[in-house]
Amino acid sequence: MKALGLIEVQSVTAAIDALDIMCKSANVQFATWERKFGGRLVTVIVRGEVAAVSAAVENAVKSCIKPPRAYAVIANPHEETLRMVEISAARLSARQK
Repeated sequence: MKALGLIEVQSVTAAIDALDIMCKSANVQFATWERKFGGRLVTVIVRGEVAAVSAAVENAVKSCIKPPRAYAVIANPHEETLRMVEISAARLSARQK
């Protein structure tokens, strides 16, 4: 993994739409998601090569059913940033069990 892509949108439905767009438009993998304010704000995180993540985020920003509140591509993320994503993914995994 060389990059992380983040997109924050209003509602779980819009987040799923953004994730679908990102995964269909480039070779990226879902990393995790975070819901805040009872699911009113949702951040979806994907990972992959820098060019793929950039294209995926760009396409989601243009095509998502709701305009994103924020979005970013982090190329070569710091190990502490990766650790934060891993903690989020572990919480998600634990909730599914």
